[in-house]
Amino acid sequence: MIVYACSGNSGKLREFTLAGDSEISLEVLPGLRGIGTPEEHGSTFEENAAAKALYYSQFTDQIVFADDSGFEVEALDGAPGVYSARYAGPHASDEENNRLVLERTEGCGDRRARFVCTIAMARAGKLLASVRGSVEGELLRMPRGQNGFGYDPLFFFPPLNRSFAELSAEEKFAVSHRGQAIRAMLTWLHGHPAVFG
Repeated sequence: MIVYACSGNSGKLREFTLAGDSEISLEVLPGLRGIGTPEEHGSTFEENAAAKALYYSQFTDQIVFADDSGFEVEALDGAPGVYSARYAGPHASDEENNRLVLERTEGCGDRRARFVCTIAMARAGKLLASVRGSVEGELLRMPRGQNGFGYDPLFFFPPLNRSFAELSAEEKFAVSHRGQAIRAMLTWLHGHPAVFG
């Protein structure tokens, strides 16, 4: 059984491939590069993930999934949140986004932060389900580590005493918001085999 991933983010796609499953194969939607991306107008991760999944479901008769994820910083009242990828502007780099978060939290004592990921599944214009993963940690005062992407260098994960950018891909996937969401998606799909019919 194939479920198509609908993301142009190479970092996310690499993480999706870590979700080994003997029955369900996660593959990139054929022709994805030639398909325009939908606008993200939602105020929540759930709304954006559902909008993307429904949009991409029109390009195949198979099940598709799309995720919306982001970084929430307590001292910024949950920002960047749904604007994580474009926090410093529409075409901002990871470094620019990270720099802006650090600038806006300089001197803040509350360093609580979390990563959130919602995955929505759809088929033929019908939303099937949404699942969510989240992981709590702390906002560092400077980037640490060379791995990962996005805000990983700023996210300190106390149980492993390292930033997400200091973890291997496998270590991060075992505890991350996206790893949780992918595993929850696979569990849901295994529990609803009729959706493949």
